Amino acid sequence: MVTSTTSTTATPTPTPTPTAQSAVNDATQALLKGLSAGSGVDTGTLVTSLVSAQFAARTAALKTKSDTITAQISGVGTLKSTMTGFSTALANLVKGGSLQTQPTSSNAAILSATAQSGAKLSGLSSSITVTRLATGQVARTISPVAAANRSTTLGTGKLTLTIGTGAAIPIDVGDGSIDAVAAAINAQKTGVTASVVTDAKGGAYLSVKGATGTDSAFTLKGEKGDALDIGGSATKTSLVSTAQNAQLTVDGIAVERPGNTVSDLVTGVTLQLNGISTVPVSLTSTPPTDALTQAVNDVVTTYNEVLKTITEQTDPITGNLRADPAAKSLLRSLQALVSKPLVGGAIAGLPRSLSEIGVATNTDGTLRVDSALLAKQLAANPDTVEAMFAPSGTNALGLSATLTALTTSATSTVTGLGASTVRYTAAEADVAKQQDKVTDQSAQLTTRLTQQYASMNSRVSAYKSTQTFLTNQIAAWNKDS
Repeated sequence: MVTSTTSTTATPTPTPTPTAQSAVNDATQALLKGLSAGSGVDTGTLVTSLVSAQFAARTAALKTKSDTITAQISGVGTLKSTMTGFSTALANLVKGGSLQTQPTSSNAAILSATAQSGAKLSGLSSSITVTRLATGQVARTISPVAAANRSTTLGTGKLTLTIGTGAAIPIDVGDGSIDAVAAAINAQKTGVTASVVTDAKGGAYLSVKGATGTDSAFTLKGEKGDALDIGGSATKTSLVSTAQNAQLTVDGIAVERPGNTVSDLVTGVTLQLNGISTVPVSLTSTPPTDALTQAVNDVVTTYNEVLKTITEQTDPITGNLRADPAAKSLLRSLQALVSKPLVGGAIAGLPRSLSEIGVATNTDGTLRVDSALLAKQLAANPDTVEAMFAPSGTNALGLSATLTALTTSATSTVTGLGASTVRYTAAEADVAKQQDKVTDQSAQLTTRLTQQYASMNSRVSAYKSTQTFLTNQIAAWNKDS
């Protein structure tokens, strides 16, 4: 638990500034002039000057402290945002798959392929022939429903839907109109869907489709009448296509699958069957050399930008977070990233860290890329370099996971920047209370001084009136004598 106080430089209570002292002098002179002249004193100006002088030092000190804390809160926010952005950008890059060895098809019109997450595909070599695509059963009504008779009942009672060897599913068709029947079938959410298709003349047909694969063949039987029967000896509907499995040969082995997306035949690869051909399609792998080279350079560029931001905030002289333990810890962790192991296990001769694949540290802490060494490692150890960015199998490390863990720790509300935010926010609230207290004290002093000087001004005026009366009276006596 972080227990350190707000990282602000202690500020001694300032002595009255020249401005504050000047306010006192001006107020004193105004009072003396008013009294000597015998005229009314400008109480408002006098009191304002005295109150300002009284609280100038405390107000200035609190303002300085408030500005410092505001800058610290802003600095913490900047570091958190910077690290989160760095971590998220790298994670998205890795998830995108461009840094992972990808399968390559010799004929994408027949067969395309994508790598599964975390798969190791180096050395992939497979021959696949697609002889049939998987299809779903499609049936439609033979006779259209005229536009003027759209609400005509096709059948009453219930329909019974059976998919493959599954249990019969009863369907209430409502009023039995073509639209009601389609809605009732879709409401079951069985994988069998219905739609109403209108031809060029306005005639409406009911089209019913099932999922691909032999086991998804379905029958539909009406409780009353055969207008909606599908399958068996149905005469009011026709089959547009039947449910069939895809047929393909993988490295000489004939297999069938219920769909055209196949993820369990070639380890780590998802196949998409797009067409048929008697000519085998070759499936190989291509290492992402160019993408990895670009990724290393992009990481170094972003790292240097992040480092600059953190260094500015923790500068021992000008940094807003120069005394913040979480910010300094983040700086140390980031600087250690280049030499941190990113690949599990310790195999002699194989690189494990960024520094071993050509990422070097400059004297100022920034990074640079040794392009020659990086190219050499990509040529000699492509799988290892790939694993640093796209971990797979037993290797749960990788740069993205490492950076995510670093960011999570750095922004923690217990020991990281999150804790700093809590601390600074509390300090900010405390300063605000002190400022409110000064405001209240200023108001109280203003009231007291206003009353005092108003009373004094009244007495001075009374004394002046008495003086004038006595002066006039003495003058009259002297005249009479």
